[in-house]
Amino acid sequence: MDNKMDMRAVACVLLAAGVGSRFGGGKLLAEFGGERLFEHAMNVLPKELFSRVAVVSGCEDILAESERRGFLAVRNSAPEKGVSLSVRLGLEAVKPCSAVLFLVCDQPLLRKESVLRILEAGAAHPERIIAPEGADGRLGNPCLFPAAYFPELAALEGDRGGKRVIRAHPEAVLTVPLPEKELFDTDTKEDLSRLKEI
Repeated sequence: MDNKMDMRAVACVLLAAGVGSRFGGGKLLAEFGGERLFEHAMNVLPKELFSRVAVVSGCEDILAESERRGFLAVRNSAPEKGVSLSVRLGLEAVKPCSAVLFLVCDQPLLRKESVLRILEAGAAHPERIIAPEGADGRLGNPCLFPAAYFPELAALEGDRGGKRVIRAHPEAVLTVPLPEKELFDTDTKEDLSRLKEI
């Protein structure tokens, strides 16, 4: 790991408060490959590299598992207000830090090695926003944001997340190529079935 960025000052926020309405509810508790979706997200985290890991959720099962693993369990009591609230709650929980990696919980094919590649890119380029990019050119998650962008992240409203900040600063974005399947997010039960076929 490049030492240009002190990795001990990099935090992680796991966004696990989505209501999963298109899934029919309870999406993050759905199983894939013998583990629940939120558990997979926790398992791919190289937690030893982070100063703090905060898991933002309104689900008791997820909050309890977060505490069991030694993460900060951050309750979001109003997930219907959109992802921006989870972003703010997570940021407040992990500060102070030099950067934050935001992960979502609905990418069951994401690998720890890919998360490490994003962190390594951030260590080599600490001033840049790091985002994974699929073969089709679309950006995905997880994304790493330096502290310079925390005010804009905290000012987000409604169901708008870090992608809005990325679009506002295209010159600051450094992309890391990742396989399409790792960036595929499961919005519906049909999506989950398709991934099982893969």
